[in-house]
Amino acid sequence: MRILGVNALFHDPACALVVDGRVVAAAEEERFSRRKHGKRPLPFSAWELPELSARWCLEQAGLTPADLDAVAYSYDPGLSAPADELGLDDPWDWLRQDYARQAPGFLAEALPGLAPGKVRFVPHHMAHAASAGMAGPHRDSAVLVLDGRGECGAYLAGHYRDRELTVLATQDLPDSVGLFYEDLTEHLGFLRSSDEFKVMALASYGTPRFADRIRSYARPEGNGRFRARPVPWREFTPRRGPGEPWTRDHADLAASAQQCLEETVLGLARWLHEQTGEAALTFAGGVALNCVANTRLYREGPFREVWVQPAAGDAGTAVGAALHVAREKEPVGPMPTPALGRGWSDEELRQWLETAAVPYEEPPDIAAVVAEELARDGVVAWFQGRSEFGPRALGHRSLLAHPGRAANLERLNAVKGREEFRPVAPMVLAERAAEIFSGGPLPSPYMLFVHEVAEEWRERVPAVVHVDGTARVQTVDAREEPLVARMLTAFEERTGLPVVVNTSLNTAGRPMVDDPRDALECFGSAPVDLLALGPFAVRRGRFFG
Repeated sequence: MRILGVNALFHDPACALVVDGRVVAAAEEERFSRRKHGKRPLPFSAWELPELSARWCLEQAGLTPADLDAVAYSYDPGLSAPADELGLDDPWDWLRQDYARQAPGFLAEALPGLAPGKVRFVPHHMAHAASAGMAGPHRDSAVLVLDGRGECGAYLAGHYRDRELTVLATQDLPDSVGLFYEDLTEHLGFLRSSDEFKVMALASYGTPRFADRIRSYARPEGNGRFRARPVPWREFTPRRGPGEPWTRDHADLAASAQQCLEETVLGLARWLHEQTGEAALTFAGGVALNCVANTRLYREGPFREVWVQPAAGDAGTAVGAALHVAREKEPVGPMPTPALGRGWSDEELRQWLETAAVPYEEPPDIAAVVAEELARDGVVAWFQGRSEFGPRALGHRSLLAHPGRAANLERLNAVKGREEFRPVAPMVLAERAAEIFSGGPLPSPYMLFVHEVAEEWRERVPAVVHVDGTARVQTVDAREEPLVARMLTAFEERTGLPVVVNTSLNTAGRPMVDDPRDALECFGSAPVDLLALGPFAVRRGRFFG
């Protein structure tokens, strides 16, 4: 079976290809179009399809649209209802639903040779659930989905046995933990359906003094239910305009909402464990990208293991929809790695450099060269292997820096044009992580949990320590990422520090770098000292001649 999964209706359009029950390719449209999140989640953009990522997925496997057995579209308009019946203020949502109904024809036009009848509608939360319960490492698990909205709801709780889903609970709109957090994101002057992670970071600077009042709008209610209704945010603090300075009230409001979100997630998880008795929870939906909530779920929740889909937002539904349809005909296997995007051979990378007439070196070991540059406090653009699927840079498209220089946080935020309160993450060998980080699951390869930094290490790696003493850790397994592991080992040999700063390779408002052209453009426009493009090194002085 050859099945193309498509996420297109709301935001983060993406495609994934499943062949014989295995995910072989997955990519977000933003990496090709260079539009952050692919598009805005407006009814007027719902017709847009991830054509570029779809074509690449097919090319990656040597397929044409006619070769596909099915296309799995991660939304079922037959399950939707008018927005006013759902309690939503969205007068143009009917247009979104109309575009969804016409998706088979749109896809056939975008992918010549595809028969419209091969397009299958997969309920949005079933696709999210499959991206966790089927793509995850457990054949049996509880599964939790929380996001902004699907057809009529924003939540699913279920149970996978042998990768077959039993739905245990859903809840209709307007109750939505995701929309609750999106509304606050907008009130705090950030871009909704995009910048929710900034609210999470800002929350660390505040205290939850508004939590009691907010609980009247957002709280768990038992029996697998919750309340999450629109909050009159202006009653707490004036709306912050984009670019305006944030105040203590803004931080306190973020902390209060964050606490209510965490309590809701915990309440649902406890009920779900009572129903299933499973040791493992798999988690997806945009709310699952809140790594602070994930950590509290791990620490205080009833599950021994919590596995979060690395592309937990809507992009991941492309993988889930394809697996959901594949499972009807054949066994399916877990997602092997998030590194499912584009990659280039060494000779192809050399040709890019030759065509661009860029001076470069080919050292015996690029890992050692990068470690040496980092030890000198240089900033390195790291471009290796296939790009990551999902919002996290996991050692394939990264900016790297020395963690022992506190000023490197401000330096990297300036390079990337980010707010000063946003942290950067540590990358560490899996076998060294426990001596430095605690309080979250280890290993932690996908940067989806936060960990306490040991007191004796906080002054040694200050660049990666957030204001609350935590860090969003990525552990590296040398068997899976030998080049990254070699770089980390070489850096420790030079500095005594087994940690390197890792943040995504991009600048403000731009998607993560994906192809060599993106890497060269980013290197040429940002104050980065070295570009490690595959085995090749490009240095700033020589780049500019």
